[in-house]
Amino acid sequence: MIILVTGGAGFVGSNLCSLLVQNKDNHIICLDNMLTGSLKNIEHLRNYSNFEFMRHDIITPIYLEVDQIYHLACPASPDNYQKNGIKTIKTNILGTLNMLGLAKRTKARILLTSTSEVYGDPEVSPQTEEYWGNVNPVGIRSCYDEGKRLAESLMVEYHRNCDVDIRIARLFNTYGPGLQKDDGRVISNFIYQALEGKDITIYGRGYQTRSFCYIDDMINGLVKLMTQEKYKLPVNLGNPQEFTVKELAEIVKEKTKSQSKIVHLDLPEDDPQNRKPCIDKAKYYLDWTPKIDLEEGLDKTIAFFKNNYI
Repeated sequence: MIILVTGGAGFVGSNLCSLLVQNKDNHIICLDNMLTGSLKNIEHLRNYSNFEFMRHDIITPIYLEVDQIYHLACPASPDNYQKNGIKTIKTNILGTLNMLGLAKRTKARILLTSTSEVYGDPEVSPQTEEYWGNVNPVGIRSCYDEGKRLAESLMVEYHRNCDVDIRIARLFNTYGPGLQKDDGRVISNFIYQALEGKDITIYGRGYQTRSFCYIDDMINGLVKLMTQEKYKLPVNLGNPQEFTVKELAEIVKEKTKSQSKIVHLDLPEDDPQNRKPCIDKAKYYLDWTPKIDLEEGLDKTIAFFKNNYI
């Protein structure tokens, strides 16, 4: 098969390409506009004869022949997607429209990486796929939250009206080797601050909760979702282990043996107070559960940061 990965030079995308390229029968096209992606993420893949990199922005149509599309392209951390909210919205809407048009023409199966942010600041826990969410449509996060919600709507409408073969994954917080030090995600922030001896900055009191899924588990879940034949509605992919941000900061400080101080800053607008996925659908339809717990995953991620950034 010819497999297209949009956003393939990003954190999740490059790890996905690294897995997919191992099957020599498939040809992997990694497509990225390099807004937040990095050539370093895919440098090790350039020697594979079945790997191809294309620099392209998906808000402009592209004409390829493909069998599968993993549509990952979009900045994923608040720092990145808020830098240019209009660009984020265009990527989610125009980019998804273009990828769906490509899937329709080539009869390719397409998987959208949506997000737990479609649940907004949830009023239920854990979050199930049936929960409609509590999203501020005009808040500073709406370019991403609402952009992904509309991307899901586009996916299901192309399925209903054009019989496009779709898959939708709602990704919860993902971490591991390959994260950029200035990515803006909470784990990368804490690890880099701790290793550099800087203040570890917590927004608010730190009692908001998050669930962290190691990258290897996440990409295995994406491949299982793409290759299963039964289910086309959204599926949560994440680790249901729940930690407060304060607990995470203390664990990172202990593991890095850091002398950093933990300091508190003002809570950003619309920052979700709870993130905990219900993964019953992933268990049932994909036979998928995360294997790597936070302790093991942090050890591997800290080692990566030490080797690459410190």
